[in-house]
Parts: sequence; structure tokens; C-alpha cells
Amino acid sequence: MDIEIVKNDPFLKPYEKIISRRMINVLQKEKSLTQNKDLASFANAHLFYGLHLSEKHQIYRDWLPNAQEVFLIGDFSDWKPIDKFKLQKKENGLFEIYLNSNTLKHKDLYRLHVSWENGKGDRIPAYAKRVVQDDKTKIFNAQVWQPNIPYKQKYKSPEKKKNIFIYEAHIGMSSIEPKVNSFNDFRKEILPQIIKAGYDTIQLMAIQEHPYYGSFGYHVSGFFAVSSRFGTPEDLKKLIDEAHKHNISVIMDLVHSHAVKNEIEGISNYDGTEYQFFHKGERGYHKAWDSRCFDYSKNEVLHFLLSNCKFWLEEYNFDGFRLDGITSMIYLNHGLETDFISYEQYFDNNLDEDAINYLILANTLIHTINPDAITIAEDMSGMPGIALPANEGGLGFDFRLAMGIPDYWIKIIKEQKDEEWSVGEIFYRLTDKREDEPAINYSESHDQALVGDKAIIFRLADKDIYNHMEINNLSLKSERAIALHKMILLMTAGTAKGGYLNFMGNEFGHPEWIDFPREGNNWSYDFAKRQWNLAEDKNLAYYYLNLFNRKTIAFLKSNNILKKEIELIVSNEKDQVLIFKRGEHIFVFNFNPIHSFTNYGFVVSKGKYRIILNSDNEKFIGHSRIMDTFTYETANINKKNYLRAYIPSRTSFVLEKINTTKK
Repeated sequence: MDIEIVKNDPFLKPYEKIISRRMINVLQKEKSLTQNKDLASFANAHLFYGLHLSEKHQIYRDWLPNAQEVFLIGDFSDWKPIDKFKLQKKENGLFEIYLNSNTLKHKDLYRLHVSWENGKGDRIPAYAKRVVQDDKTKIFNAQVWQPNIPYKQKYKSPEKKKNIFIYEAHIGMSSIEPKVNSFNDFRKEILPQIIKAGYDTIQLMAIQEHPYYGSFGYHVSGFFAVSSRFGTPEDLKKLIDEAHKHNISVIMDLVHSHAVKNEIEGISNYDGTEYQFFHKGERGYHKAWDSRCFDYSKNEVLHFLLSNCKFWLEEYNFDGFRLDGITSMIYLNHGLETDFISYEQYFDNNLDEDAINYLILANTLIHTINPDAITIAEDMSGMPGIALPANEGGLGFDFRLAMGIPDYWIKIIKEQKDEEWSVGEIFYRLTDKREDEPAINYSESHDQALVGDKAIIFRLADKDIYNHMEINNLSLKSERAIALHKMILLMTAGTAKGGYLNFMGNEFGHPEWIDFPREGNNWSYDFAKRQWNLAEDKNLAYYYLNLFNRKTIAFLKSNNILKKEIELIVSNEKDQVLIFKRGEHIFVFNFNPIHSFTNYGFVVSKGKYRIILNSDNEKFIGHSRIMDTFTYETANINKKNYLRAYIPSRTSFVLEKINTTKK
């Protein structure tokens, strides 16, 4: 078998048989699941299991292979298991009950009472589409959600983008007030800011129901339920529809890498066994995350998870997913304490082939349902082929996250003096990616904004972030932070070859971390918010950082920069000057904290150039040491075309060739 990924990367030749076997195995698994039908027809568990109401009757079904008795309980049964609402046991672990058409109505609460050998307990149904928590008792229950006039989406999903600019957002902490924000408030107040900022894709976190708010949505309990903290299913549909109106794609963080341990709210020990959805014994528990690990070898688990993918695409019109925790899924040791410095580590006995099968099938299904869907892999191992089609030997994702970039920026900011920064290493770290696999560059995400970590602006400015961000009271430290924040943005986004991601607030250098309400802070919401007002005050540096971010995103998008090849022109370690080319645009960086350079010469194509983006411009709170209106013209020296420019310290700018037709 001729495998495309091996042809593109000769270093994979020793592992060709493993890749070939993987490709054959996933086809066999798909065949066994679908019985020669299509995968989309197979992924309909949510249409069979769970609660379904019609005018004629109501039916509830569930898969509980170890259960002996199952009851539907709620106000209709005085919250007690009674024979009238006992489910009938069928073959293969199926339980079902038919109810009168008026038994349950919109907004009624219900749950299951399950008994098994030597035990019993209440459970929130695995396929519940809405779960709510009582404000006083803090108890979760499933809730019937079938409004008389369901929301109908008016706008089509945007067409697929080859290069994307992602705005990562958490609905709950998007308010300027210390509270849990809502879908409706986000739609009215935050979405217009995202539109103005120029991002074309919104990545929503914490959409699936989760019992602990501080988990950031990564300890999922209700896989089919929208977190009721933020509003109703109809509210989410309105938000997505409004984004589509403005040609913005909406993807969600999809957590299929693990599940919360909670037994009543979640699906752990759902039927009285630890292994219904998860692995038996130690393998079924993720020690680092304190959660449960799915057994991807089980067809029933694949049925559950694949149906979950289809559900979010079709029910809410999401445009794809950022799949969380891929590294944890594909390695038996979850990638923990592994440096991934050799190809052998990607193909040794540490692989979970069943998880890899699932990811390929999930990508196949998602792109079958919506060919324009976007899938992004959160993988820190760098496994070859993650963002390649399955028929080329890959896992089928559209993009991979370049997770090493934020770690690298943090490392040099923490460990090196400015004059020690290596421009060659910076360029290498930001561009060292597999040529055939699109990647999403980012300098910081939600991970760097949490308590215990720090955003880039916070690391750079330290305590001066509190007292020296007024434009008339800047300190040397805050000036440095502002200058480098702009340079890091332009460098990270300007070298991207797939997409760029920003976490909400970081575009203007949000000064505070995120701290969810917890026992350690007396359950306070004071830091579970975003201070949007800072970016609106012209007396503060945040306003100008925000403006620079908008201009940068607009420039990169309008000139299709991310589609163009990167050509290194200058990498001078002594001067700390880096210059590279993308199409007819020249990116110039001087990371030197002290020295500016006059008439700095570098080779470019013959012609005239002008500055179209300049981090030192006074409108971006710079020092305006460069004349943006000046026209630069090449001079022929020794048969090479040299451009000479003044490059101030801690400055970056972009030159555009004049009279060049944009592609």
C-alpha cells in the first residue's frame, strides 16, 4: 500500500506497516459498526435512547446491561420508584417504558432510579438533553425540554475556511460583572466585540453540562446537555445563529477524552459497574485529571460518542469541534512524563489503537455530516498525521494546535533576559511544523489565564500592570510589556500557516487571571469575569493594544497572509533582528531592548515599499520613531536588491510592495 504520509515524510518508512494496519483496522471497525451502511446512519443513539415525547405517547429507553430494575422517577411518582414507572428489561441491556402522552411536559424534572446486585442509586439519564441544578439544594435533575415553539435557525453555516482566526471564549466568565454570564448577554454584548475584532471563528468552552463550574467544563457529566448555567438550549441556538448571520463559524470544545467521576450526575458506575463506558480497574481512572477513561474498544461506547458528535452538529448547528485531550486518548500513559523527542515514541507499545480508531471515525462522521465542518486536535505530542486525511494515513483533523508555542514564550520570558533572546530560535520554534499539516498558532490560551499561571502581559509587566498602564504614567517595565506584547502577537500570528487563536481579553492584555469560585476564595466570582471597560478607555494602554490586535488581524485576513509561504531573509543574533517574507509582504522585528539600527540593509525583490503596520506608531501607544508615510526603494548592490530601513529597538513593522496585485 502506497501511503501518502510516508511518501511525504521518509522518516516514517520504518513505521509504514503500523500505519497501514491502522488504516485497515479502522475500515474494519467501521464496517462492523455500520453493517455496510453509512456511519451517519449508525450514529443515531440519541434518537433511540433517552426521553422522546410525541402527541401519541412518550417513551424512555436506556442501555443498562448490569441493571436489574430501572424506574423513572419525578413529581409524577412523588420521586419514588413505583411499579407504574418501572422500565421493562429487554435484550442486550435495553430498558424501556411507554408512558401516557400527558405524563411529562415541558420543564418537568426527572431522573432514573437504578438497582443492581448489592446496590442501587439515582442517575441522571445519559442522553438527557437538559440538566438543571436546584439553587438551594444544589441537586441536579434532568429536565424535559420541548417548547411549543422551538427556535428555528435562519442562517446557514459559513463555508469552510482554510485559514481561521479563532476567538476562544467561556460564556460564563465573559461578563464585566462578577457573575455567571448568559448566552443571551454574550450574544448581545460580546459577539459584537468579536465581530469588530475581526475573528471569523468562535470556540466556545464548557458547553456540555458539568457539575463543578471551576473545572472550566472539562469534567463533563451530561454529554448531550447544554450547561444550564448559561441559559436554555434555545438561547444557545440564537447565539450560534447570530454568529452565522455575520459569517462567523462556531465550534465547541468537545470532551471525549474522559468524563467526570460523579455517579449521580455523570455516567460513572451508571449501571452499577465501573466498566460500562470505561475501562476496568486502574486503566479506567485518569490519576492526573481525577476522572474516568473511556473504553474505545466497545462498540456501545463508540455508538454513544459518535452519536454525540452528530447531535451537536445537527441539533445546534455547530460548525465543528476542538477535541480536547487528544494526547491523553492516544497514549496508554496519557502522554504523561513523556518528552516525545523521537518517532519511535509515536509508534511503540504505548499507543491506544482503539482511541485512534475512534478519532478517525469521529472525523469521518463529522465531515460526512458537514463537509464544511472544522475539527481541531489538542495534542501536545506532535504525532505525525493528526491533521491529515485518514486515506493518507492520518487521523483526519483539519488543524492541530501548536501547543509548544505558548510554552516557549513563557519559558524565555521567565528564564532569559531580553538581550539573551535568540531571534533564530524564536523563528524556528514558531515555524517548526509539519509542512503537510495545518496548525493553529497561539501565544496564550485559557490555560495561561488561570490562577496559578499568568497571561503574557502579566509576566512582562508584573506588579506595574496595576499602577502603570495609564498612558501618562507608564513605567519602563510597562512600556517594555506593551512593546513586547505587540511584537509577540505579530510574530505568532504572522508565522501561522493554518490559523491563529486568542483567548478572550488577551487581545488587549487583560490584566487579571481567572479564578473560578471555590472554597479557597470563599466562592467568589470577583475574578471569574473580563474587564472589557479597560479596552474602551483611551487613557489606558489596553485601548491601544486592542486597536493593534484589530489592525493585525484585519491585515493578515485581507492579504491572505496565512496562505503564503514563509521565507527567512535575516536572522541576526547579535543585533536581535529578524526579517522574513510572506508573498510581497516583509515582516521586520527588532527584539533588541536597547539598540536601534539606521539604514539596516536586507535583500528583497526589486521595487518600492511602504509600511502598512507598525507597532511603534503612536496610535498603538508607540513612540513613532518611523515615518509610516515614507516610501522605501531598493538599490542594486552587487547584483542584489537591497532595502535600507531604520529599525528602532523593540519594534516590529510590515512592509508592503507598492503596486503589487493582491491575491
